[in-house]
Amino acid sequence: MRYAIVTETYPPEINGVALTVQRLELGLCARGHHVEVIRPRQPADAEAGDGGGMQVRGARLPFYAGLRFGMPATRRLLRHWKERVPDAIYVATEGPLGWSALRAARRLGIPVATGFHTRFDHYMRDYAMAWLEPVALGWMRRFHNRAQATLVPTRELADELQRAGFLRVQRLARAVDMRQFAPACRSAGLRAQWGLGESDLAVIHLGRIAAEKNLPLAVRGFRALQRERPDARMVWIGDGPQRAALARENPDFVFCGMQRGEDLARHVASGDLFLFPSRSETFGNVTLEAMASGVATVAFGYGAAREHLRDGVHGATVDGDDAFVKAARALACDDARRRAMGVAAHAAVQRLQPAQVAAEFDALLQRLAEARRNDDAALAPA
Repeated sequence: MRYAIVTETYPPEINGVALTVQRLELGLCARGHHVEVIRPRQPADAEAGDGGGMQVRGARLPFYAGLRFGMPATRRLLRHWKERVPDAIYVATEGPLGWSALRAARRLGIPVATGFHTRFDHYMRDYAMAWLEPVALGWMRRFHNRAQATLVPTRELADELQRAGFLRVQRLARAVDMRQFAPACRSAGLRAQWGLGESDLAVIHLGRIAAEKNLPLAVRGFRALQRERPDARMVWIGDGPQRAALARENPDFVFCGMQRGEDLARHVASGDLFLFPSRSETFGNVTLEAMASGVATVAFGYGAAREHLRDGVHGATVDGDDAFVKAARALACDDARRRAMGVAAHAAVQRLQPAQVAAEFDALLQRLAEARRNDDAALAPA
C-alpha cells in the first residue's frame, strides 16, 4: 500500500505529536508499506542536504519557539498526488498544511483519516483567551468532520468528541517503546549530577515548560513534599518559554533541557516520582514513558492516566489541585510503597507495543482505502 502522512511537526522537533507521528510512520514501513511524510521544511534539513519525504514552506509558530507550521500547499499537493496517488492519507495536524491536504484529497477522491492530538480549545484558557474556546472547538470540528475517520487515543476522548458533534471518531491506542524506556536505564551517575544520592528523592517533570502544562501546581506540590523530604530535588526534563522565569524564581531547581533517545530514557528512569499537573493533554505520552521506566506518577484522572494508570497501584490519579498536592506528599514520604508502584507500572504497560498499534493503524487505513474502491466500483458504468 502507498500511504501519505501530513504533519506540521516532526523530529528533530521534540513533542508528543512529532514522536507519535514518527512511530506510526516507522510502524507502517516495518509492515512493508511505502510511506511518504509531508511536512514543513526545517532548518536541519538544509544541513542534512535532504530531509526526505516532501517538504513545504513553513513559518514559526507564535508562542512556541522552535516549532513551525506548514504554509498552504493545496495546488502542490494536487499535482503531487495526481502523479503518485496514495491509497490513504493520514493528516496529523489542523494547521494550514493539514487543511490543504484535506482539500486536495477531497478533490482527488483519496480517503483521509485525521488525528486529534492537541486540545487547542483548552489552550485558549491557558493563554488568557478563554472566550475563544468554543470558536477553537468549532474550527477543529469542521476540520475533522471532513475526514472519513478521526483517530483519538482514549475511549473517554472519543465519547467527549462525539457529544460535541464530531463524526466518525475511532480509537487508536498509543504505545510506548519498551526497548527505550525501562527501569534498567536508571543512572547513579546522572543522579549524582543532580546532587542526589541513591536514597534521596528525585521528583521529575517531563514535558514542555509552557503555560498550558499547569506548572505552578507542580511547583506547589514539590514545595509541599519538600517540607517533609528536605533531601528532595525538583528536576525538569524538557524546555519551553516558561523555563527562564521558573529558573529565576526557583534557583534550587535542576533544568536538564531537551533530551533524546537513550539520554531521555536515563533521565526519566533516574527519577523517583513524576508529577504531571497538565489538564490540557489529549493523551499525555509522558505518562506511559514514566510508567515504562518504573516511576510512580501523580496525574489528573484523564487521558493516559485514566486509560492506564490505576490509582493506588501505579501512582495516584486525582481530580483537584489539593488532591494532587496531597498525593505528591504521601508518595514522597513512603519509599517502599512508591517503589512498588513503579514496579507495577512497568509491568502494566508491557502490552502497549508499537508493533500492535501499527497493525491497528494499518488495518484502519486499509479499510478506508477498500471502502473508497468499493464506492468507485459501484459508481462505474456497467
